[in-house]
Amino acid sequence: MLAAVLDIPGPVKQSSLLLREVPTPKPAMGQVLLKVRACGVCRTDLHIIEGDLPAYDRPVIPGHQLVGNVVESSSTAVQKGSRVGVSWMGGTDGICSYCQEGKENLCDNPIYTGYSRDGGFAEYAVVDADFVLPLPRGMDDLHLAPLLCAGIIGYRSLKMAEIKPKQKVGLFGFGSSAHLVIRVLQSWGCKVYVSTRGEGHQSLARRLGADWVGGEVDEIPAGLDAAITFAPSGDVVLAALRALRKGGIVAINAIHLDRFPCFDYDSLLWGERQIRSVTNMTRADGREFLALAEKIGLEPSVQQFRLRDVNSALMSVRHDEIEGSAVVVP
Repeated sequence: MLAAVLDIPGPVKQSSLLLREVPTPKPAMGQVLLKVRACGVCRTDLHIIEGDLPAYDRPVIPGHQLVGNVVESSSTAVQKGSRVGVSWMGGTDGICSYCQEGKENLCDNPIYTGYSRDGGFAEYAVVDADFVLPLPRGMDDLHLAPLLCAGIIGYRSLKMAEIKPKQKVGLFGFGSSAHLVIRVLQSWGCKVYVSTRGEGHQSLARRLGADWVGGEVDEIPAGLDAAITFAPSGDVVLAALRALRKGGIVAINAIHLDRFPCFDYDSLLWGERQIRSVTNMTRADGREFLALAEKIGLEPSVQQFRLRDVNSALMSVRHDEIEGSAVVVP
């Protein structure tokens, strides 16, 4: 099969992933083999490729927002021929204290799709049968793929920020995840304030009906009840705190921050404001979000790339040139 392989982490450039013919993987007991129909591109892929996240064994095939058809299955729970989704959480040990407490997103020994196990920038992928997600029938592969990480982790961010209907919510950064989150917030009757760089992202936020759109240094004209940050920068977290009312929560939707600067506790955090990290997702998050996405008719804005052009897709995400989500189609 054709696959885009990461050999040595380094700066994202036109040849970051190497296109190779590699053996088609074989599923072991409890696994299924998927013929990949689409795979979304996530900023976490960039963190893996650039070496921001510590390396597992190399080489690896990145990509963790997979839509695929089951072509081989050793599980009675997942039928051959079915269309399923796979997200970042590719498996857990099931026995650590976090798994036993129902917090599988915090598992001590997780499997990460496209990071600790080969992922979806390929024609086929092997995944654990217990971690595939059933998909809404009425949505096509291209528009389902971004829901499987950008959507699910965005939904978990809303839960971590304890957002309630009719609240004032700030979104700091407006890429793949945020452009899905705004639709959920609007379905809850929330007012949405978007702070983001780049005219393309600001224009998309306006088209999607944000109540206010501004740049990174613009002051938001309302005390926010909650905020979610999407940019991998500690400075953005501080900007969100500055816009927050007392008692509010900032949820950080990022697996990596470039730095976290010192800040003034008295003016930014005092008043029972909270900062929370958002770590991975659970299968329950995935099922809840996909059902909600189907209910509200959520459809991402997508730009399609061929598998052979995966490096161009990564470069476009790296330079904030995508309005919505980039999706690779073998």
